[in-house]
Amino acid sequence: MDDEQKETHRPNGPVILTRRDFIKGVGMGGGALVLLGQFGINGLAWALSGDPELKMVLVDYTKCTGCRTCETACSAKNRPVSLDGRELPGLGNPHFANIRVHSFNPDVDVPSVCAMCADNPCVKACPVEPDAKTGRRALYRDDKTRGIRNDAGRCLGCRSCAKACAAQRTGVISPNPATGKPERMCTLCGGDPQCVKRCPFGALSYVEVRRDRKFYGLGPEKIAAELAKNWYGTAGFGGAK
Repeated sequence: MDDEQKETHRPNGPVILTRRDFIKGVGMGGGALVLLGQFGINGLAWALSGDPELKMVLVDYTKCTGCRTCETACSAKNRPVSLDGRELPGLGNPHFANIRVHSFNPDVDVPSVCAMCADNPCVKACPVEPDAKTGRRALYRDDKTRGIRNDAGRCLGCRSCAKACAAQRTGVISPNPATGKPERMCTLCGGDPQCVKRCPFGALSYVEVRRDRKFYGLGPEKIAAELAKNWYGTAGFGGAK
């Protein structure tokens, strides 16, 4: 059964509960005893294993060919151009993409994108004092899209967020070489990720954040090493090509 759901049996047959159903039931007091009795501690761990408000782009590395279509789609969406007062998709230069495909030798391609971490290590690392009105630091999570954004006007360009991301998670945040201000944070394209939509091989999907997925939060080098070991029988690789 899909681990996004759990099944319990009643006299009239099985009942399927989603994680949200489970959490709602636990929150209703007496319902907690019923649900915990049916599912136990492991069921509770399952229910709390992700943040239902957060979604991310998930990669199936067995399907990725390294074609970089995702980079083009991302760049075209997030770097639009204006023509006669109309906003149109940009040229799609992969250099400006928020998703980045890292290619390794032996042949392993690892698209790297923001993990949408619930604990926000990049935001916590920002030294800018929270705004008195909004509570936001220079780096913050957008209330609508839930993506990580930067207030360039308040940002110090100290690179603390990028260092935290590299040390603790995927390392996708890239400081601008001139200003030091963070770039490459996934915008999720407002809830319709173009990289997912345009991937010709179905290697990308738009899913709920779950920290128990095998490669969640890992940088491309660690993922490549594991894939190389599984696919080619070697734990080593020649690094990014």
